[in-house]
Amino acid sequence: MMQHAADRPVALVRMPSGLDGQRFFQRHAGKGFPDAIGTVRLTEASGREADYITLPDAAALLGAGQMGTLEVHIHGARNDRLDRPDRLVFDLDPDEGLAFEEVKRAAREMGDLMRRLGLSCAPMVTGGKGVHVVVPLRRVAGWETLRGFAQAVAQGFERRAPDRYTATMSKARREGRVFIDWLRNDTAATAISPYSLRARLMAPVASRSNGRSWIGSIARTGSTWRPRRRGWMQPAPLLEASKGAPGLSERTLDALEDWLEESA
Repeated sequence: MMQHAADRPVALVRMPSGLDGQRFFQRHAGKGFPDAIGTVRLTEASGREADYITLPDAAALLGAGQMGTLEVHIHGARNDRLDRPDRLVFDLDPDEGLAFEEVKRAAREMGDLMRRLGLSCAPMVTGGKGVHVVVPLRRVAGWETLRGFAQAVAQGFERRAPDRYTATMSKARREGRVFIDWLRNDTAATAISPYSLRARLMAPVASRSNGRSWIGSIARTGSTWRPRRRGWMQPAPLLEASKGAPGLSERTLDALEDWLEESA
């Protein structure tokens, strides 16, 4: 997990008394934190500066576990370039009762679009009811460009298939649809880290894949995910740091504009 979570701002979901106890979603380090856990100064969307938790190494992750941390949520940029994100996340969040086949279909269609735009991506089951499509990026675009790109993609999906997709968080708009949550692509937003536990019964794990075919092999048992375990410890190049990944270039943005015009 550290290849994804290290050296970037993180938020921790802490449950020191277990699943039946109080839950803390903690972004800022507090008294009594282990010395191995670091901080990094982050400017939030409001303009306020705050010291966020960061995990420089495995010792810091172990320290977080000792404080009852069950989930690690990661920021979209690394500590050395907080103004230049290296990952983009589309959270495909289905309405209650919607068949998981619709989520898999959404993930396939999102992957097709990203490849058309010249971007790499990989699906990741979150350990909840949805799927994240994660896009690693070369660090060329800022947050405003990233947010605008993500919003335009989500709205384009809604225009093409308004009976299946919504780009709006409103519960009324989400009925019977997959909500394409693009709001995780902001200066202070976070998303669940690959390989993080989830604070749910049976402790499901957020897990990733490199392959398109894998999205068809996901099984669901009750409220927990049972993805394939084979290959978990193999490299996951599409979700590693953005070395070698394309960025949001002018060519990519032009290709998105062409796709949006087709959707109009």
